[in-house]
Amino acid sequence: METAVHIRIRGQVQGVGFRPFVWRLARDMGLRGSVRNDAEGVWIHAAGGNLNAFAQALREQAPPLARVDRVEVTATPDLPEGEAFTITVTTTGAARTGVTPDAMTCPTCAAEVLDPADRRFAYPFANCTHCGPRFSIVEAIPYDRGSTTMAGFRLCPDCHEEYDDPADRRFHAQPIACPTCGPKAWLEVGGNGRILDTPDPITAAAAHLREGAILAIKGIGGFHLACDARNEKAVTRLRVRKHRPTKPFALMAPDLGTITHHARVSELEAQTLASPAAPIVLLEAAGDTLAPSVAPGQWALGWMLPTSPLHLLLLRAFGGPLVMTSGNLSGEPQAIDNGEARKKLTPFADLFLMHDRPIARRLDDSVARVVAGRVRLLRRARGYAPEALPLPPGLDAAPAVLAHGGLLKSTLCLTREGEALLSHHLGDLDDALTAEEYAKADRDYAALMDHAPEVLAHDLHPDYPSTARAEARARETGLPLEPVQHHHAHVAAVMAENGWPLDGGKVLGVALDGLGWGPDGTVWGGEFLLCDYRDFTRLACLKPVPLPGGGAAQSEPWRNLLAQLDSAGFTEDADRLLAGRPLAPLRAAMAKGVNSPLSSSCGRLFDAVAAALGVGPDKQSHEGEAAMTLEALARPHMDWERLPHYRLFLDGESWLDPSPLWRALLDDLGRGVSRGIVAARFHRGLAESIAETALTLAGTHGARAIALTGGCFQNATLFEAVLMALGGFPTLTHALVPPNDGGLSLGQAVVAGARRVIS
Repeated sequence: METAVHIRIRGQVQGVGFRPFVWRLARDMGLRGSVRNDAEGVWIHAAGGNLNAFAQALREQAPPLARVDRVEVTATPDLPEGEAFTITVTTTGAARTGVTPDAMTCPTCAAEVLDPADRRFAYPFANCTHCGPRFSIVEAIPYDRGSTTMAGFRLCPDCHEEYDDPADRRFHAQPIACPTCGPKAWLEVGGNGRILDTPDPITAAAAHLREGAILAIKGIGGFHLACDARNEKAVTRLRVRKHRPTKPFALMAPDLGTITHHARVSELEAQTLASPAAPIVLLEAAGDTLAPSVAPGQWALGWMLPTSPLHLLLLRAFGGPLVMTSGNLSGEPQAIDNGEARKKLTPFADLFLMHDRPIARRLDDSVARVVAGRVRLLRRARGYAPEALPLPPGLDAAPAVLAHGGLLKSTLCLTREGEALLSHHLGDLDDALTAEEYAKADRDYAALMDHAPEVLAHDLHPDYPSTARAEARARETGLPLEPVQHHHAHVAAVMAENGWPLDGGKVLGVALDGLGWGPDGTVWGGEFLLCDYRDFTRLACLKPVPLPGGGAAQSEPWRNLLAQLDSAGFTEDADRLLAGRPLAPLRAAMAKGVNSPLSSSCGRLFDAVAAALGVGPDKQSHEGEAAMTLEALARPHMDWERLPHYRLFLDGESWLDPSPLWRALLDDLGRGVSRGIVAARFHRGLAESIAETALTLAGTHGARAIALTGGCFQNATLFEAVLMALGGFPTLTHALVPPNDGGLSLGQAVVAGARRVIS
């Protein structure tokens, strides 16, 4: 007797060519039935043949952009009608399945674009179901062409035939296009909209780049600014125009071979560069040098491969590496509209490589680094967002939460039905234009994902714009608010990413960052917290010292050196190292507690050490500048077996006191020990002290794992050293969720949800 099954596929299975994949597989295996999209994913009704083998193949042979979370097979007495296997019309409600991230040009489309015999030869907008724009062009759900920014481009007969053919890899590829019916590119001179008369704007743009020009390029999620990465004059000119004195520029190369001429690339790093997400990957500089101003004083360079056919063609025509940085004034959101780009980027760019496909939302490039054998995101944006993350066991019963994140590297997080949707990187909310983009993204995600929150989560800090937005929404809607302490949210985020169950027991969280509001009214940032999702206990921290000048101490490292040395009892050394600084009024302010809040910040400790070594700028031009320079100094000297190192002293179970560190560091400086050795000893000593403290506290308090989180763990040297010192103790670390404040909203969401799950 013939048997039949219903098969439910859950995961990232819409807009990725999953239905034609099922259709081809079913026909090859002699099955009959149908497949369709619906509100929960993909639904299959099949009969005949080997149904077990069919279900297994659905898991193992899925299309490149698909993510199959579950395959649920249920026997049914209902047999499909007809003798063939068909694709049926999508049912409504597809918002429940989310939207697929944008994907790098697949090898097949890249080959077509480079093949003179192909009808898409040299066409900068070729794509298929395995690649191309997705999240950056979708405007509404369900995801079809009429709901994207491709709606205005009517398909030609050839494209229509491909779109309608289940056997074609462009079947229902919503951004499908060709030179006849799709978007067009052109080259403008200056910002006045004057189009350069050339039959090949991309080749012309490459020629101008070789002559030292700065080019604005309209990409997938916004504009980039590009110049020749080997031309010091061009790179310096871009820095001056963009008011970006030292922050490293990202780089794009035409192929992996070019990158290997300038950086060390492991197999995993190469795979990450060429993955559909195509992030910027931080790689150790090696081999041929680039212009010194690309990344002054840094040991790593941020590389990516071409993310679209337009970039592929440009890099091929140019024949070398390009600086490829966001098209914006530093700190502001990148431009996405042609008119906006002409208005904002004219002071920076000599030419504009434009096209007429609208961008629905700004998406920065994602940034990743391979550390300790895993790919770890530092910025989650294009290529990763808005892919959903599964909520940990026990939290599937939590109400829908909207979490508002923090101040820096802001994100939003929406939870529902066992999933967390962490938004793309939105930026720093102290910039007014970024705050506007944040509010727009809030509305955008709610509409796009059909999300109706039941709880609103936010940071404890009363002055964050994200807190104000949550409070205003609560007043408007009557929804309950759930404030979540900054570092508890950090630890909860890494717990959630690792699937730590709601009833999994306590975790010892080590949260090291720049700052976060503490419930005691001080500024936290070097914390050892005993956590579950619902609550936490602060067990220890770095010894709090004042932040002289308050906010000024975040940007001026020398202020932190003064506070650290005075607190450790080395005032004469402070007088010597900081001669000529206004020390007396700052000391008076610290003594009276005027504009000098106490802080346990690990980030400010890094700033102080950088200032002691003379590598901390008078005023940082970007977040983490001093700490990045300090790591670059230390990296060549990290000899784990022989390196003597500084130690911090755990005073009982409360303070991790850096006074011994400062005595040893000052002695080394007095003996003329090189700054690189001193920086390495600091990294090693801090790591050993953190690990020893964490292991002691975890053992004393019965923690089942140690969780490492916070922006300081973006420092690969510190992170590797702490992991090594922790030995085999169970450790939770970040990978898909940034350790910095980009992961805060996820932590807030799971804490708020957990507090409302009835045990």
